[in-house]
Amino acid sequence: MSVTSEEIRAVLSSISAPEGGTLISRDMIRALTIEGDQVRFVIEGRDVTEAQMLEPTRAAAEAAVAALPGVAKVQALLTAHGPAAKPQAPPSLKVGGHPKPQDGPIRPTGVDRILAVASGKGGVGKSTVSSNLAVALARSGRRVGLLDADIYGPSQPRMMGVNKRPASPDGKTIEPLHAHGVTLMSIGLMVDPAKAVVWRGPMLMGALQQMLSQVKWGQLDVLIVDLPPGTGDVQLTLCQKTKLSGALVVSTPQDVALLDARKAIDMFNTLSTPVLGLIENMSTFHCPKCGHESQIFGHGGVAAEAKHLGLPFLGALPIDLDTRLAGDAGRPIAAGDSVVAQAYHQLAQRLVDGGMA
Repeated sequence: MSVTSEEIRAVLSSISAPEGGTLISRDMIRALTIEGDQVRFVIEGRDVTEAQMLEPTRAAAEAAVAALPGVAKVQALLTAHGPAAKPQAPPSLKVGGHPKPQDGPIRPTGVDRILAVASGKGGVGKSTVSSNLAVALARSGRRVGLLDADIYGPSQPRMMGVNKRPASPDGKTIEPLHAHGVTLMSIGLMVDPAKAVVWRGPMLMGALQQMLSQVKWGQLDVLIVDLPPGTGDVQLTLCQKTKLSGALVVSTPQDVALLDARKAIDMFNTLSTPVLGLIENMSTFHCPKCGHESQIFGHGGVAAEAKHLGLPFLGALPIDLDTRLAGDAGRPIAAGDSVVAQAYHQLAQRLVDGGMA
């Protein structure tokens, strides 16, 4: 029995494209032909440079189609829609500066929900949770954006594996980057990564306003905002100047972290921003050699605090070496299928089921 084009496209819909999505979702398949048990198709890149980078994807697609019943031979070719892209000059728009007047709280066009991921203090893994939650939600089928609002210490470019400067063709709008199915923007992509950002509060507020209103986010189910630690200018600006759907507060289990998490929760309550739930990070460590389970930072403190405050407890995330290595390598652990990845997928599913994402 001959293979059908629908069967081939179904297989190709599982082949990831380098900048997010799949070969089918990004409409990269051309000239698909079936002649008996022989299949031919073309994978089209946007330009010659992208087409050259697609060789591993081409090989994976060819192998996947060859494994289908009724297929004896597969030929997949690469082509480019246009000539090689010319190096882009840095955007001419100024980053930062005093914020412009607003008529009221804003929400980027096409964005359904904005979720802030916050913590009362640094070092609890808030940025790790943000990146992995974004990837897990994208893998669940949601259209996800990730805004790195930690102006002084942006880490999402490294964690998400991107380092290109976003384009700004007209000097007014900013084209975000894409990685692991997530639309991404960070101040770390707009400034020299080796230089410190030495800005006062108004500059921070202006930069945050730009990244919300001037970035072409497209159609998103949810935009996750990775906030800096504490209760400062960025948090205040986001809550007062943006139609924020709610906040997720991340903490480790020990009392010292919970002291500051309570302050973050109080800040959101003061600013009339709903706290949608608490997440316990670095909850349990499983030794990869002996299997022994240790509660390095204690265990259950965040769940107990959520119960005390009458807030949802959204889940406990383990601590392990692979999560750190994955973040340093620019491939979040949630992009795989490990035990830790499953914990993030379960967290994402709770948010989806609860109508929060």
